Amino acid sequence: MTAEGKKKLEEELENLKKVKRPEVINRIKIARSFGDLSENSEYTSAKDEQSVVESRISQIIEMLQYANVIDTDEVASDEISIGKKVTVQEDGEEPDVYTIVGAAESDPDSGKISNDSPIAKALLGKHTGDVVTVETPVGSYDLTVKSVEVA
Repeated sequence: MTAEGKKKLEEELENLKKVKRPEVINRIKIARSFGDLSENSEYTSAKDEQSVVESRISQIIEMLQYANVIDTDEVASDEISIGKKVTVQEDGEEPDVYTIVGAAESDPDSGKISNDSPIAKALLGKHTGDVVTVETPVGSYDLTVKSVEVA
């Protein structure tokens, strides 16, 4: 993952532990005061939310524990790697810009694609000017790498 992605996960973890978890615990306390827990929808809802929060905390801790932060300075400036912003173009189409990130940071709507995606797999290790073939479940197509820069 990128250093930025790691920082975002650390911030999310801190927020979950220091803000969200205490809020949920407080909701559980309030719901308990309403009486019979077997028919208490507020209590059930709060317990369900607590489960989601605790699961996310565990997930983030594990992700951070095994994270491999990529230093883009160790890679040639025109070589595609995690943490690089890449402009590619298919013949006859408008150029597309992608930032290659770790799976945990992936957000295709904002142009951040996972290093596990077919496009990123085809692009990793390539350089400006290279033509790469992207293999997808519906067929393959060629892309020309127009530019590579640090994201």
